[in-house]
Amino acid sequence: MSADQPVVLVVEDEAAQREVLSYNLEAEGFRVARAENGEEALMMVDEEAPDIIVLDWMLPNVSGIEVCRQLKTKVGTRNTPVIMLSARSEEVDKVRGLETGADDYVTKPYSVVELMARVRAQLRRTRPAAAGLRLEYDDIVLDAETHRVTRSGEALKLGPTEFRLLSTFMEKPGRVWSREQLLDRVWGRDIYVDTRTVDVHIGRLRKALSQHGGTDPLRTVRGAGYALG
Repeated sequence: MSADQPVVLVVEDEAAQREVLSYNLEAEGFRVARAENGEEALMMVDEEAPDIIVLDWMLPNVSGIEVCRQLKTKVGTRNTPVIMLSARSEEVDKVRGLETGADDYVTKPYSVVELMARVRAQLRRTRPAAAGLRLEYDDIVLDAETHRVTRSGEALKLGPTEFRLLSTFMEKPGRVWSREQLLDRVWGRDIYVDTRTVDVHIGRLRKALSQHGGTDPLRTVRGAGYALG
């Protein structure tokens, strides 16, 4: 399992639907987390920090609409895209879903191919590096497709881990990432690495970014982690 695989949280109470969605998402190269009700979904969001959430409207106890509302009011999840799935096809229901904060609304029964395309479209916005796009921050340019990084036009030499770290920071400038979150995103949830390893690679990334001069763009947030800018 690749460490930089985008994570999709599938929230669906019907087991068969959940498995079909998960199978197709994994076939597309995503890492899938699963929840079968609203309470579990809200816990999984904190544990998995998903890049995209595919959320069924009709869930037991806490509805998908309420899950979406809660996610969009929290600083840490307000920018996480939510694709709402619903058997409700009336325009008023679609409007309600979108007004609650859903980024897209798909009516059941849906085409799996179309849903995968919508997931990829949201991914291009939230994980541009994973989608092979070009990222820019100040005088730093990262080309995810060619795996090249320049600063003020000068090519930088980065190891693969430093490249993934920089991609993570450049996708969300200003966001503070804890060491544990960076371990999950860069090394992968299935691999045990000591958190001090993060500090070592942050040091290497800082050195690489300043190899042709320039100030250090990375910020250490005491007790919290690291951020770009």
